[in-house]
Parts: sequence; C-alpha cells; structure tokens
Amino acid sequence: MLQLISIFIGYLLGCFQTSFLIGRVFNKVDIRELGSGNAGTTNAIRVLGWKAGVLTFLGDFLKAVVAIVLVRIVFDGQAYALYAGLGVILGHNFPFYLMFKGGKGIAATAGVLTAFDYRIALVACLLFIAIVALTRLVSLGSLLLATWIPVGMYLFYRQNIEIIVLGFVFMFLAFYRHKANIKRLIQGNENKLGQKKLT
Repeated sequence: MLQLISIFIGYLLGCFQTSFLIGRVFNKVDIRELGSGNAGTTNAIRVLGWKAGVLTFLGDFLKAVVAIVLVRIVFDGQAYALYAGLGVILGHNFPFYLMFKGGKGIAATAGVLTAFDYRIALVACLLFIAIVALTRLVSLGSLLLATWIPVGMYLFYRQNIEIIVLGFVFMFLAFYRHKANIKRLIQGNENKLGQKKLT
C-alpha cells in the first residue's frame, strides 16, 4: 500500500510538464506539436532555445528531487523513495491531462538518481556527458544512462532485490520511450544536438 501511495505522490508531481508550460505561457505554442513532438529538454532546446531548455531540465529535475525528499520525510525506507521516483517518471511520460503524451523522462530520472544516491547519479551524469560530447547524440547518452541504472543499483544495493528490480523498470521505461530513437540509431539517421532539420 505504501508503495502505491509513493507512486501516486510521485505521479502527481511528475505531471508538472515544464516544457509544455513554458511553451504555452511564454511562446503561446504546444511544444508537443513542434520539432520531435516530445515535451522534454532536448526538444525544448531545438524549438524554444537554450534558455527554455535549461529551465525545462531544472523543472523536470527538481520535481523528482521534491518527490523523493517528500516521501522520505513521510515514509521510512529507501525503496519507498524510489517508488516515488518511478511515479515521477510515469507522470512525466504519461500525464493524464495531456492525453498521456509527455516527455521521455531522462531529466526527471537524473533528479531521481541524484536524490536517491549521488554515487549512481554521478556515474550516470559522467557517462551521459561523455557520450553526448563525443557523438552529439542525446538519445544514445540517455540510453546508456538508463542501462547503467540497474547496474548501479546492483553494485550499491545488491542485498535489496526490490531496488534492483526497480532499476530495471527505470531502464525499461527509458528504452520504451526511446523506441523511435533506437530505430533511427540503428538506421544511422538519428538527430544530433544542434541539428535543425528533424527526421
């Protein structure tokens, strides 16, 4: 029951769609109808500019941190905090008031990892930055970041099967939301950061 409550708290916070709100309030557009159609940081950068992209990342990152901190205050237990993080990702990716069409959850996932365990978050951040710097492929960096999550959970929480399983759930959600990107990566025509024309 506490797991479901934690997910619900996270979901409500995750439904705060930063890029959608920025687009509506400041640019009078629905970002889901522009660029890649994704309500996330990368599309915000491409469509609305770097300032909007940074604000989007911060908003999506912080809502995950708030969810985990809140659940840790209310409930005792590492796993409950991670369930709240899972709820944030579900709320971000599938917001009920936007017909369940949201973002891909990577910035929110970064917030989850940072609030949950800085060691796992640090490796994830370095891995993402290195891949994006070398390839300019945000999707590839995101996928490798997601792959690291269950590995990191196993390395630091190998005695807690529940946390390791949740790590795989986070990875699965990231891969599911990036399925179109994976197809383009395989075909060799994935969009690169800074590229204007989208496929």
